[in-house]
Amino acid sequence: MRTLAFDGRMGASGDMVLGALLAAGADRDALAPVEDAESLDVTYEDRTVEKSGISATAVDVLLAGDGDGHDDSDHGHDDHHDHTDDGTHDHSPDPEHGHDHTHTHRGGHTHAEGHGPRRTYSEVVEMVDGLDLPVGVAADARTVFEILGEAEAAVHGTDLDDTHFHEVGADDAIADVVGCCLLLDDLGVDRVVTTPLSTGSGEVSMSHGTYPVPTPAVVEIAERADWAFQGGPVDVELLTPTGASILAHVAEGVERLPSLRVDASGYGAGGYDFEERPNVLRAVVGDSSGGLRREDITVLETNLDDAQPEVLGGLQDRLADVGARDVSIVPLTMKKSRPGHLVKVIVKPEDADRVARRLAEETGTLGVREHGAGHRWVASREVVTTTVSVAGERYDVAVKRASDADGAVYDASAEYDDALAVASETDLPVREVMRRAETTVRDEDGDD
Repeated sequence: MRTLAFDGRMGASGDMVLGALLAAGADRDALAPVEDAESLDVTYEDRTVEKSGISATAVDVLLAGDGDGHDDSDHGHDDHHDHTDDGTHDHSPDPEHGHDHTHTHRGGHTHAEGHGPRRTYSEVVEMVDGLDLPVGVAADARTVFEILGEAEAAVHGTDLDDTHFHEVGADDAIADVVGCCLLLDDLGVDRVVTTPLSTGSGEVSMSHGTYPVPTPAVVEIAERADWAFQGGPVDVELLTPTGASILAHVAEGVERLPSLRVDASGYGAGGYDFEERPNVLRAVVGDSSGGLRREDITVLETNLDDAQPEVLGGLQDRLADVGARDVSIVPLTMKKSRPGHLVKVIVKPEDADRVARRLAEETGTLGVREHGAGHRWVASREVVTTTVSVAGERYDVAVKRASDADGAVYDASAEYDDALAVASETDLPVREVMRRAETTVRDEDGDD
């Protein structure tokens, strides 16, 4: 299984993730949809810097059209504080929480921190939808901003649609999130994992006052993430809301780096300089052994108290036509003790709107609930044809094989309709035909 593993011992920010992905082999040209967007007017500058002896890739988001050239100073855009030579810091304004902190590069480019209007969650989603992005990338970016928006809403006691982002809604933060989604798509990995993410310690000044690290938004984001965080190892803010939200959507938490046959690796640079600890996010790409493939999904459901049996019987095929991955119908008791049904549908996030519309049209339901984006682990599936011998006659039966990322088959399941046809001709029980077909496939796999 193609796996991307992050080493989060020095935290993560949006530009650190960007740098790590580029250093691990993602194509710089994949960022073109952001740089070509008239609505953003930004460009990315990537360069090699040194962090405590480690060569790393630093990425800045700059205002486009301000000139050429770059600043050779070691200065990442999530550099939220003024630093001294010994790694200590002054709590100056934090660009992810509502302060202006712009600077001009030597060649004339102006850093895009805080550039553009402070947008609501809905305005950010509208802007993302207006970019020329692959469907899956747009869905990933929307989900990251949903995570950010829900965290802000929880902290401030507001509704998601009414939530105003601070600097996270500015052009550079949108470029960070969308850029990371584009580079992840370009890498084409099957699984993303991260070790526990260090948050840093101490206090940070934000637009709402001075707060301990980790910040309230990061704590909210961590509640819905699969990974763990840990304090330290230095008294600065190491894990930002943007970095946390990106990894909350894409990464599974692991205690240590998994066993990998490494193909590529690299480091994304942060904005701090410490004498003994490189402020970098490491990314390693390689093939891991075994395991299942991660697939992003969301779940739709509705309660029905007046559905005809014929309608329910046809839902599987009708919903599959527009993208449903699985459909389950569960009997239940509704108000006034009336019998009803719960319909649950698994879909990819980008297919949710279309499937919800078809579900409403087919059943007449007045509302469809969505549980939010998550993921499931799925096997590699293949349908093979084997033969079953009965009284000297040979019959074809299709069998579905399930295997892990290394190709090891762990299940074989005969197709019922094929087995039923053979059973009808031979008078064998259906389950016996299925058993023979499945045993044949398992024996063939064992010989391999």
